[in-house]
Amino acid sequence: MSADTKTGLQLRSLIKKSGELEISLQSVPVPEPGPDEVVVRVEASPINPSDLGLLVGAADMSTAKASGTKESPVVTAKVPEAGMRAMAGRLDESMPVGNEGAGVVIKTGSSDAAKALMGKTVAILGGAMYAQYRCLRIAECLPLPAGITPAEGASCFVNPLTALGMTETMRREGHKALVHTAAASNLGQMLNKICLKDGIGLVNIVRSEEQAGILRKIGAKHVVDSTAASFMDDLTNALVETGATIAFDAIGGGKLAGQILTGMETAINKTAKVYSRYGSSVHKQVYIYGGLDLRPTELNRGFGMSWGVGGWLLTPFLQKIGPADGARLRQRVVDELKTTFASHYTQVVSLQEALQLNHIAVYAKRATGEKYLINPNKGG
Repeated sequence: MSADTKTGLQLRSLIKKSGELEISLQSVPVPEPGPDEVVVRVEASPINPSDLGLLVGAADMSTAKASGTKESPVVTAKVPEAGMRAMAGRLDESMPVGNEGAGVVIKTGSSDAAKALMGKTVAILGGAMYAQYRCLRIAECLPLPAGITPAEGASCFVNPLTALGMTETMRREGHKALVHTAAASNLGQMLNKICLKDGIGLVNIVRSEEQAGILRKIGAKHVVDSTAASFMDDLTNALVETGATIAFDAIGGGKLAGQILTGMETAINKTAKVYSRYGSSVHKQVYIYGGLDLRPTELNRGFGMSWGVGGWLLTPFLQKIGPADGARLRQRVVDELKTTFASHYTQVVSLQEALQLNHIAVYAKRATGEKYLINPNKGG
């Protein structure tokens, strides 16, 4: 498509007050760029768990039905009554989807900084990325080095900066090692590479021996399987060896956060020189940053009185550390994009293919090793 394209397709998600999710493609105008803006032809945008939260919301995707045409597919699904309460803030509002992506600048505004990006491949973080074209401020664009493709640069914000944010939080809060759950994910593999390179102790919690194998293959030193009968012993031993007292939990619901705190307390007490009936005085922290398990978080309170459970998200973290430190983290991502922060995808789909039920059934499961990439300008 030419640089004077006036419209482009965009994926939209709508939850109706009637209790129905509708995902569709709409033709939307491509704005003329302002002085410090550029128009990017989007060629790669990953489907992250955070994107699925907006794309499908609280809908029961086992009820999904397809209609429309091949060029303009429509997917509908029922939203359970309990889920509708959580969706109250977005009812009857059609919303664009896609946090991050990459593509080529095809049109620029009048400023010298904007003109300098013409024809460049850029990574972009500005929302509404499941679209053929995006008009963005140059501040939302990260020029990629020569030889980096849009697919290689598409995931250079959310997962890499989240992984770096975890180690940065660990240091800032005075911990020396950390724990990560759902650890064989793309993000988890990046975190392992960071920790191996930076000499940080890392305990990886996975949910199958297959996932454990993925991590061991890239050099992970401490991998424990939460489905194994020996899980708590294995976890405690890894915590003793690493001294980890902070965890980042992508699961959220169920007993795992409490088990991690219990394991930390047991590990600390194994080397404690003084007994305290109130438990150790070492602070133990679990940050929940995902919701792979939507059940309530269960805490058994068998870990003393020096502990915390809280939420952690990338955007508030970046705001907290400020632009200078944020820029330092982004520069590391660019420098190590083909090594530490390389992402791997199992499927590359067009906008139309992303709305096919067989593909939705795979990526909506948020399964480890099933990472999807949308190319909005790929033929459907």
